[in-house]
Amino acid sequence: MEALMALDVEALIVAHQAGVWRYLRYLGCDRAQADDLTQETFLPVLRHGFEQRGERETAAYLRKVARNCFLMSVRRTRHVQSVEDLDLADRAWEEGQGDAEAGEARLRALRQCLQGVQGRARQALELHYQQHKPGEEIARQLGMSHDNLRVTLHRVRQALKKCIEGKLGPP
Repeated sequence: MEALMALDVEALIVAHQAGVWRYLRYLGCDRAQADDLTQETFLPVLRHGFEQRGERETAAYLRKVARNCFLMSVRRTRHVQSVEDLDLADRAWEEGQGDAEAGEARLRALRQCLQGVQGRARQALELHYQQHKPGEEIARQLGMSHDNLRVTLHRVRQALKKCIEGKLGPP
């Protein structure tokens, strides 16, 4: 029975970890904080078990736990953010991300759209998002100013957003 529960928890984490992490980033966490709070989100499930009902209900429960972890972190660091802002963020997340299938569809569309990004724009994206290099280093490596790098990244993000919306419709 314990092995079955471990497999269920592992499957739950695999299925929802990325969505919880993206939600925490959406709330304003940096990467490291999102990593930490994502782990904290799953601790109650590991400690007390969890009865999974459905994808949407499970995702909503985990977002609620993640939000509470985020609020506790904000209180600890005394970083002020209004609860009303978090309520708006929750509603926007639910409308934009909805369920796991919608999130996966967005990721598939992003992967397809990324195939059209070439040259220095592609290199800039890879260095920034995959290798997590600082902007100054990326600019130096690509032989451009830091301001030009920022403009390039902004333009490619806008193009990717337009491409994704073209494939899926607006969020």
